[in-house]
Amino acid sequence: MAGTSSSASLLSFLILQFISGIYAASFTLSNNCDYTVWPGILSGAGTAPLSSTGSVLQKGESQTISVPSGWSGRLWGRTLCTTDSTGKFSCVTGDCGSGKVECSGGGAAPPTTLAEFTLDGSGGLDFYDVSLVDGYNLPMLVQPYDGSGGNCSVTGCVVDINSSCPSELKVASDDSSGNVACKSACEAFGDPQYCCSGAYGNPNTCKPSSYSEFFKNACPRAYSYAYDDGTSTFTCANANYLITFCSSSASGTSRTSSNPQAAGVPTVNDTTMIYLGAYDASRASSSLSRGGGGFVIAVTVLAAIGWQLF
Repeated sequence: MAGTSSSASLLSFLILQFISGIYAASFTLSNNCDYTVWPGILSGAGTAPLSSTGSVLQKGESQTISVPSGWSGRLWGRTLCTTDSTGKFSCVTGDCGSGKVECSGGGAAPPTTLAEFTLDGSGGLDFYDVSLVDGYNLPMLVQPYDGSGGNCSVTGCVVDINSSCPSELKVASDDSSGNVACKSACEAFGDPQYCCSGAYGNPNTCKPSSYSEFFKNACPRAYSYAYDDGTSTFTCANANYLITFCSSSASGTSRTSSNPQAAGVPTVNDTTMIYLGAYDASRASSSLSRGGGGFVIAVTVLAAIGWQLF
């Protein structure tokens, strides 16, 4: 009997440890736009894909996804999507080339507003940013909540850049939708000085341009070019994240509030960051658990391990 009791205790401990390591955070994607948005998600190299790599959100809808510890990747919103007579799915902006709603490993075609994450990175912190380096297609806000450590700041771009985009960067739709995206200077011209490539491939030679300054002035906390690090990368620990398309929030801050709707984008970053990026950040293991989930998997483990213990 004592042996059985000890085995049961050990099994319970193992199951709890297993569950706590499955999910590090939850991402809630919310569509506050006046139109349908099709979120796309791409995991970084060496990172397993999430349960969803693409979905559809009608106006006012939301979706919550459990994200594993150590995950890195990017997500974005696709717009003006249709399915043709052959069943091929495509989008005017943010298309991932998969031919279906699920992106299945495909990335966003620029110009696209991107949210980038590395969870449980250096020092157990999450690193996150909203990037306009690949251009812009719609407003996006990232709000951490229930977090601790780091600065846990809100970031994003909540203004409509399409309406004020310089004519040489504008992307117009073939139909009557008007301007639907705004290219980066790199995408528009392919010049190394705008792309931070070749002789301009380091922070000493690649400097802000008038075009990157246009994006930076519109959205002070978003990445505007490749080396726009100090005011554009943020950290938090033990947090969940609300990612809102077309957020109405435009001011304030969110650190540990459990109400992710009560925050907007402050215009000044009080912390200098070293940019690690969604695909380059060094990772450190973390025992912190933020998300729920894993019940079905845990039951499976219980059945498999329990048979051996008992």
